[in-house]
Amino acid sequence: MSEETINPKRRTLLKGALTLGAGAGLAACGRSSPLATADAATPGTSGSYSADVAIVGAGIAGLSAARRLAAAGKSVYVVEARDRVGGRTLNHAVTAPGASPGTIVEIGGQWVGPTQDRVLALIDELGLKTFKTYDDGNYLDYRNGQKLAYGHLLPDPLNLGLNRLPPTDPVGAAEAEKAILQLDQMAQQVPLDAPWTAASAKAWDSMTFQTWIDQNVLTPGGQSLITLAIESVFSVEPRDTSLLHVLFYIASAGTLENLINTAGGAQDSRVVGGSQRISLAMAAQLGNRVLLGAPVTHIDQDESGVTVRGEQFSVRARQVIVAVPPTIAARIRYNPILPALRDQMTQRMPMGSVIKVQCVYPKPFWRDGGYNGQVTSDTGPVRITFDNSPPDASVGILLGFMEGSDGRAASTLTADQRRQATIDCFVRYFGNDAAQPLDYIEQSWMNEEWTRGCYGGVFAPGAWLDFGAALRAPVGRIHWAGTETATVWNGYMDGAVRSGEAAASAVAALL
Repeated sequence: MSEETINPKRRTLLKGALTLGAGAGLAACGRSSPLATADAATPGTSGSYSADVAIVGAGIAGLSAARRLAAAGKSVYVVEARDRVGGRTLNHAVTAPGASPGTIVEIGGQWVGPTQDRVLALIDELGLKTFKTYDDGNYLDYRNGQKLAYGHLLPDPLNLGLNRLPPTDPVGAAEAEKAILQLDQMAQQVPLDAPWTAASAKAWDSMTFQTWIDQNVLTPGGQSLITLAIESVFSVEPRDTSLLHVLFYIASAGTLENLINTAGGAQDSRVVGGSQRISLAMAAQLGNRVLLGAPVTHIDQDESGVTVRGEQFSVRARQVIVAVPPTIAARIRYNPILPALRDQMTQRMPMGSVIKVQCVYPKPFWRDGGYNGQVTSDTGPVRITFDNSPPDASVGILLGFMEGSDGRAASTLTADQRRQATIDCFVRYFGNDAAQPLDYIEQSWMNEEWTRGCYGGVFAPGAWLDFGAALRAPVGRIHWAGTETATVWNGYMDGAVRSGEAAASAVAALL
C-alpha cells in the first residue's frame, strides 16, 4: 500500500483522560441481530462461480475493493461467512418505549472524524450523512472514589486549555499531557509503510508499552491516564503490545490526540442511520456479486489462477483479495501453504478484548444536569462512557466499554451479571436516574466466530521487527486488505477503505 499523508489537526490539550478514544473506529460490542442484509445472494451459498477477482470478506475493506474493481470493469465476487455484510460494523434496532421508528445504535465500529478523508468521501458518495457526537456540557472524572465535573469550570478567554485538565489530579494530568507530546514526537520518526526500519525500531519493538510507561511516567495519576488511553484505543493492556506498535498507530492517525479526542478527533461524528449503512449501500450496488453464508475454508493457487472454496461453493478467479483480520485469515487452509513469515506473523497479532454495553433511558437525563455523558474512571468494569443517543434524543442512550483485562474478566460472567455491572457503573457516575434502563444492549466481538475480538489486531513485542514485512506482501495471487494493513488510520473504518482501495488498485494492475 502506498504511503499517504494526512494533515494533523491543531494539537489540543488533554481533556482529563481526554474523553478517551474508546473504540478504534472498527470495533465495539452489543447483543443483537443485524437490521438488514443487502440485496445479495441467498445465505448458505452453493455452486460454482468465476470472476476476475474473488474477495474474501464483506466488511468495509472487502466491499471497497470490490466497488473499485467493478468500477474499473473487472468482474468480482465477494464471499462472506456471515449472513450479513458489514464486518465489524453492525446496527441494532432500538425498540424501547418512546424511541422514534427506525432508531438504531451501532454495536460495532461507529465513529468518523477529521482527516479520515477516504471514509468521509465514501459516505458522501453513497448519499449518507453524519452527525456530531454529543459533546456539550461537562465531562466527569471518577478517581479514588471521588466524582468531579470538569471542562467548562474556569474562565479561559485566551484559550489556554485551562478546562482540559482533570481537576481530580492536575499533577497526573499534566504528566500525562507531557507523555502524550513525547509520544507524538517519537511517532514522527516511524515510517508508515515500514515501521521496522525506524532508527530506534529495535529498541522500541523490544519493549512493551508498559515498560515505557514505567520508565517515563512517574506519578500514579499520570500512569493511570496513559494506561486508560491505551486500553480505550486498542482494547488491550499496555503489557500486551510493543512501544513501536503504539508509535506506528499514533503516526497512522497523525497524533495521539487525534485518536483520543471527541470533537475534532476520531470520535467526532456518527453516520445517520448507523455505520453499517456504509457496507449495506456498497453491497446493494454490487447486488448478487456478494455471496453470503459462505465461509471460506480453502484457497488453492496454481499456474493459471486461484480457487476460493468452502463446503458447498467455489469461486475460480485470476486473483484473490483476503480482507479479514490476520488471525481469521490464518484459519483458512492454503495450497501451497503460506510462507513461514506470513503464517508466524498472524500468530503474533491477536485481536483486542472488548465488550460494548449500552443502556436505553426515556431521555438523556444527564444533559439536564449539564453533562455530556463522557466519563473517564479508574474503577471498572466500565471506565469509559459516551452519550450515544439518537439525533432526535427520543430516548437517551449511555454507551460504555469493558476493555482489556476488564473485558476479558467480564466475558466469563453471564449477560445478567454484565448488565448489573454496567448499571452499577452508570449509577456511580450519573446517579439513581441510571438505575432502571428501559433496555440493555451488549455485544462481545470476542465471542463472534468470524472476528474473535476487536477493535483490531495488535502486534506483540518483536513482531514488527521480524514479521512486519509480511503484513501486506502478496503471496502469489493472494493479496491482503483490512484495516490492520492500512498505513493511514490503521484500525479504523477509514483505514479499511484505504486498504481495500489500495489492494484493488494493485490487483487491477495485474489483470
